Amino acid sequence: MNSAGSLTIGAFAKAAEVNVETIRFYQRKGLLPEPDKPYGSIRRYGEQDVARVKFIRSAQRLGFSLDEIAELLRLEDGTHCEEASSLAEHKLQDVRQKLSDLTRIESVLSRLVCACHTRHGQISCPLIASLQAGEAVGEGS
Repeated sequence: MNSAGSLTIGAFAKAAEVNVETIRFYQRKGLLPEPDKPYGSIRRYGEQDVARVKFIRSAQRLGFSLDEIAELLRLEDGTHCEEASSLAEHKLQDVRQKLSDLTRIESVLSRLVCACHTRHGQISCPLIASLQAGEAVGEGS
């Protein structure tokens, strides 16, 4: 990683389209190296650092956790395609499971909202009653 460069942390953050605290957070998490601070000077960052932050942000947008991103960064040289593919396959399975869960949640909420809109008289709220009974949130709903 080229830590030598001409960018101050502020300019680095602007170039990477993040804030300074994001850079510091990535450094604390071990995702981004902190360049040496020359005596009497300030730390400088290079274009490789900007590219690394953009890589991290792209991976986050795909739903990868910081731990998973650390693993992807370990494979970053491009010669470990099989390992990277395996990580992506696991992420895809997770996404598909979440989609299934969201579809189930959407169905239950839709049914409960409909029940709320069609209720008449002084009966209790179907949504609240269902949540109190634990019926709406169960795996089998």
